[in-house]
Amino acid sequence: MERYRHYTDTSRFILPAVDLLLIFGAFRMAGYLLLGHWHFQGYYPFFFVIYALLWWILSGQFANLYRVDRLITYPEKLLYLLRTFMLHAFLVLLGVVALGIYWVPMRYLFSVYSLSMGVVISGRFLMTFLYRTYHKHFGQAQSRFIIVGAGPSGQELYRFLESHDPIANQFMGFFADDTDPVPAGLRALVRGRLSEMKNYCLHHQVEAIYFALPLDRRQLIEDLSRFADEHFLSFRIVPDFRGTVRKDVNVYFYDHLPILTIRHEPLGIQTNLALKRVFDVVFSLLIIVGVFPVLLTTLAILIKLDSPGPIFFRQMRPGKRNQLFPCYKLRTMRTDHGQAELQATKADPRITRVGKYLRKYNLDELPQFFNVLLGHMSVVGPRPNMISQLEEYSKHIRTYQMRHAVTPGITGYAQVNGYRGETREAGTMEKRVEYDLKYVENWSFGLDLKIIGQTVWNMVRGEKNAY
Repeated sequence: MERYRHYTDTSRFILPAVDLLLIFGAFRMAGYLLLGHWHFQGYYPFFFVIYALLWWILSGQFANLYRVDRLITYPEKLLYLLRTFMLHAFLVLLGVVALGIYWVPMRYLFSVYSLSMGVVISGRFLMTFLYRTYHKHFGQAQSRFIIVGAGPSGQELYRFLESHDPIANQFMGFFADDTDPVPAGLRALVRGRLSEMKNYCLHHQVEAIYFALPLDRRQLIEDLSRFADEHFLSFRIVPDFRGTVRKDVNVYFYDHLPILTIRHEPLGIQTNLALKRVFDVVFSLLIIVGVFPVLLTTLAILIKLDSPGPIFFRQMRPGKRNQLFPCYKLRTMRTDHGQAELQATKADPRITRVGKYLRKYNLDELPQFFNVLLGHMSVVGPRPNMISQLEEYSKHIRTYQMRHAVTPGITGYAQVNGYRGETREAGTMEKRVEYDLKYVENWSFGLDLKIIGQTVWNMVRGEKNAY
């Protein structure tokens, strides 16, 4: 989504020009500190031209840096600048390595980037501060606006505008019916009912109306739009999608096209999937190469000495979109029980002596890192249940199938929160599904790392529900 696209033509050229002057000063300073003189010599002027041109292109393309008003906060400006500088540095270093430009010393590059970041960020913040100070003391009179609707969309709009403290705008209050739930902290800002809004606008010189009610209020939208046109007011719509469809709604932007989804799906974004897959492959290779040669060999010998039968146990299980895959584990049960689809219970006579400890410390799951490497599983995700469990619980738990929207994992959010093992107790599987869906809807790379850390800790101390 492209935010705050409109800015003056003057800013589009003056501010980048100031950036380039500051960067030029950084180049001269770096030359003085490292080369002992202020003069550009040899290839350095050419390098500056490439550096400056690339900065001009990237800063305008990937970060809206040429805004100095209050709709973009200082932390946002800093994030945009740092992100653009990182991309700039990556492309420059890639070009240096690819073209073999060894006449640019790395110390010089480091100094140029350090000084450029310092002066550009300082310059941007200084210009923003001066701009805001000027408008605070010498700017135009404030423009008054109201918000129609005090629901979630109206509250979110109010908090956004208040936190970003926009120039030349003054919030006059909410107008809402009694049916709209309003938090106690905002009730004092409600100026009246919808029927009282027009009279208020005319007597308090309101200049803008923000409509933040569900879009099914078509007649009200047409009425307010006509009123705004007749009295030279700005009428702006902030869609309350949540109120329209009566469910939580997430809005994504493909270029300028808004796409609504009822459920938040961070793993439906290709960049997130790629990040998760790269981590899965790297992490699995580290475990397979670094741990398996010693640990897996030792466990295989213990399994063979403890009971007759194969070392590995293979069972078809439903994965992403219910596609079956061969799930591998270390064998923890006797081979003569004939009840492979029966869930393990406490003090289960089928479990071997070694198998008891393998289950307690999650070591029986180690072969599943091969499943991860093959793409059947992920390191973190909802645990793959047996086919019989899929058929049974899909009949009774409406949201059960949703956990299969992502790749299953060796460990999961439900497991580290204590929901693992036997599921005979009422509500146990429901809670497991609830935590799995929380993971699906709130995935982040940081959450994966947290779950892995908690899993390692549970392995060290042993889990009481692992049997």
